[in-house]
Amino acid sequence: MDAMSFFDALEQQYKNNLPFVVYSRPINSIIKSWLQEDDTVHKSETFTESGFLFAPFDLKQNSILFPKERCLYSEITTDSLDVEDFESTAIIQSETERIQHIDLVSKGIQSIKNNDLQKVVLSRCQTKSLQDTNPLTIFKRLFNTYSNAMVYCWYHPKVGLWIGATPELLLKVEGKRLTTISLAGTQPYQSQSVVTWTNKEFEEQQIVTDFITEQLKPYTSNINVSEVDTVRAGNLLHLKTRIISVLKDDADLKAIIEALHPTPAVCGFSKAKAKDFILNYENYNREYYTGFLGELNLKQSKTRNTNRRNVENNAYAVVKTQSNFYVNLRCMQLKDAKANIYVGGGITKASNPENEWEETVNKTATINTVLN
Repeated sequence: MDAMSFFDALEQQYKNNLPFVVYSRPINSIIKSWLQEDDTVHKSETFTESGFLFAPFDLKQNSILFPKERCLYSEITTDSLDVEDFESTAIIQSETERIQHIDLVSKGIQSIKNNDLQKVVLSRCQTKSLQDTNPLTIFKRLFNTYSNAMVYCWYHPKVGLWIGATPELLLKVEGKRLTTISLAGTQPYQSQSVVTWTNKEFEEQQIVTDFITEQLKPYTSNINVSEVDTVRAGNLLHLKTRIISVLKDDADLKAIIEALHPTPAVCGFSKAKAKDFILNYENYNREYYTGFLGELNLKQSKTRNTNRRNVENNAYAVVKTQSNFYVNLRCMQLKDAKANIYVGGGITKASNPENEWEETVNKTATINTVLN
């Protein structure tokens, strides 16, 4: 299938008000799509089904499934997509929103100083009016711009229209092997300068790493933690650690998801207290922002022997079940010719409310590069 007919099918699906997702995983030139045959809302509560999952920040709300057996699946391979040039217009920051966010961050810092929390991630929603509201055009621009992110456009007429480019893996399961990453700390990318990180940022990242390894212990063995690396995501840099472990035989995917999600990178620490603080004080519903999305329980077949002449051995393929979920960061929801852009930052006792506001402004710029 060529790119034109691949996107024509998506345009038709959108015009018919039918659910679809189109996405590409990080550092990957394969673009995949799932087109659901009708507009039924399928929910997953057990995470035992097979398909594409879109889950909210608060798992008490609905996790939406596009079931494999109800979808037409397609894929294409390409390094870039044809899309018209355009001028991105600046986002007008409102003084009221600035004051509100600074006040929210100050409350968070106070709560940490009172020893209620160690860290809390506080966010806001920034709205921008759009001239070009075609979600597939925005997806193409994101794909061309952010190769090291999970880039997606997800639509269900009864749920909403979401688009994003997230660098953060929640978890990947391949057979018994579980991979997850710890990502925290943010600074603007500057090509000439040497990258330096403060103790505050290393500390923030260590909280996330410790939390993940602790949460995985009941379900996995042989936990292996990598060195801390600096990674680039668009015009931002982050600190990243990779954590690989082996699932125990009785490990249940739902239990692992509930243990990890939401991570301190999107919620805070301790988890329950940080989540309560967010639900009480953020003053808006995150919905699927800082939730997660991705492929659920797909069977992947890998042949054991790559020597083509060895036909007999090639008959023995290893069939592994794979799942991979990405945290829904750097995302927006399209509604009524407007983009609702979601941005946030990790607050610790060393945070400065004014700097935290500036960080959210920098983060809106990441997604704004593809909007006009």
